Amino acid sequence: MLSAFLSAFRTPDLRKKLLFTVGIIAVYRLGATLPSPGVSYGNVQKCLDTIQGSTGVLSLLDLFSGGALLQLSVFALGIMPYITASIILQLLTVVIPRLEQLRKEGQAGQAKITQYTRYLTLGLGILQSSAFVALARSGQLFNNQCDQFPIVPRGTGIPDWLTLTILVMTMTAGTGVVMWLGELITDRGVGNGMSVLIFTSIAARLPSEGWKIKTTKGWGMFLLVIALVLLVITAVTFIEQAQRRIPVQYAKRMIGRRMYGGTSTYIPLKVNQAGVIPVIFASSLLYLPTLALQFFDQNNPGKTQAWIQNHIVKAAAPEHIALYFLLIIFFTYFYVSITFNPTEVADNMKKYGGFVPGIRPGKPTAEYLDFILSRITLPGALYLGIVAVLPNFFFIWLDNQQFQNFPFGGTAVLIMVGVGLETVKQIESQLMQRNYEGFLR
Repeated sequence: MLSAFLSAFRTPDLRKKLLFTVGIIAVYRLGATLPSPGVSYGNVQKCLDTIQGSTGVLSLLDLFSGGALLQLSVFALGIMPYITASIILQLLTVVIPRLEQLRKEGQAGQAKITQYTRYLTLGLGILQSSAFVALARSGQLFNNQCDQFPIVPRGTGIPDWLTLTILVMTMTAGTGVVMWLGELITDRGVGNGMSVLIFTSIAARLPSEGWKIKTTKGWGMFLLVIALVLLVITAVTFIEQAQRRIPVQYAKRMIGRRMYGGTSTYIPLKVNQAGVIPVIFASSLLYLPTLALQFFDQNNPGKTQAWIQNHIVKAAAPEHIALYFLLIIFFTYFYVSITFNPTEVADNMKKYGGFVPGIRPGKPTAEYLDFILSRITLPGALYLGIVAVLPNFFFIWLDNQQFQNFPFGGTAVLIMVGVGLETVKQIESQLMQRNYEGFLR
């Protein structure tokens, strides 16, 4: 991997792409630390130094924003509105025939879907920024633990409605800029822009969270956690690369005077065919009870409210861990079923003269692919569930009140490893193309 990066820096055009990507990342991190107008940055820092424990429903979102959300910075929403919009459009493609038709139209249809995704991203940005500003104004952004440090002060001489409107507009505009920066990386840089920005946000939290473990638990616990992190990353990398290859043979066909076909290839079915999407879906559902609790009296909780708080919302509770695990397995099967259609793949193979050796084309091929997919989805779902609940055991082992934003497991590791592998593969493929060009000359 290091040799690939060194070779990339020796290649002028690849070096420009890498430096351009680094420059965009620097701009993104600057916007993540730039306070929005109307926010008291001093009170934010005092509050972050004062509070103990998790920020509850916002912990994962704050991790994805690189700590920008709790500071209400210009890029506080980060890339999450775009991810949510992309997931919604992907699911609606299965339900709405018009979107399904656009998806089949190729590049022109995909451009239209991308345009819809941008509009939906801005709409979600308005909704989410309004919700976060309201939470900050009421003190619930920090679970009412620092009401003595108002994040959005009153009585500044500016009407409250104007202050809140400017805040919402600033954070929504920040979402649009983040989306633009991600697309710039995709077009002119290296890697998938949105994935690179998420990777940057998560990586920005690693030094501070790791140092917090060292200062509170000592060097022994710190080194043990680092060893476990390396073990988890190795296991995730191994399984992310694992795939079942279905051999495909194409029959020879005479078109005009030329002979086509007669080649052998394979269909790569990954063990983790769904990626990190099931974890995000399960996390979103588990945050709904936490959001619902915000509408009840926190000082005098009822029996039902207290049970939900202690058994469903609490990350270290056995019920929470079991429900999280089962939801991930369910969403893994659900997402794989809507993203990989064995019947469509079998029909395309039959159209171009392809067949699986020993399996008849058409419906038998579709049944065979469905059989294989259902068998490899189970270990993939179990793998996602185990990796996702690892942070919950870290909460119990370290300290449930101090490490709720623990970034060394679950979704964070899956995203970092996946983005890292994808970026390295893209660099190596571009290097290989340049080597082939030089060889042919």
